Amino acid sequence: MSRLKTLREQQNLTQEELSKKSGVSTRTIQRIETGKEPKGYTLRVLAKALEIEENELLHKKQEQEQTTISTPNEVALINYSLLKIINLSSIPFTLIPPLNIIVPLVLMITMKQKNKLTKQLISLQIIWTILAPIVFMIGIFLKLGNNFTLFLMIGIALSNVFIILRNAIAIDKYKKLRYKLNFNMI
Repeated sequence: MSRLKTLREQQNLTQEELSKKSGVSTRTIQRIETGKEPKGYTLRVLAKALEIEENELLHKKQEQEQTTISTPNEVALINYSLLKIINLSSIPFTLIPPLNIIVPLVLMITMKQKNKLTKQLISLQIIWTILAPIVFMIGIFLKLGNNFTLFLMIGIALSNVFIILRNAIAIDKYKKLRYKLNFNMI
């Protein structure tokens, strides 16, 4: 699959829509998607229309920005920018646990990022959502006072924010997750 086609599909654009948005003919877009490298003016206007850097359209940049992961049942193209968005989408919902799973799950489906790393991120949120109330209940049963309960609640919420932010940094720098599970729950 060509780099242009991948980027176009990630933005849910047809060849005709990209043609109108960029001013490049549909036939030229088809040629580029079948293997011809875009150059000069065409490269500039396509990059501008897709709101990306020009070198991201070239095949050399493809391996840095995206990686294909193959498993026995799955071949998935990982867009690390979208992976970070999916990961960070859990932060606003750390205090509303079901949404910290549902929102990234919906984003995974709508952004067409059903890959191993995205499933790992969502599985990590599922585990956190299961463990957080258990830890909280144990803290309440210890009867160490209201201040302890308040600090425990804050600590539980901050632990999730820390995991999310640490994974976002690792995705950005190393193209992998810092905190992950050895299994997927979805």
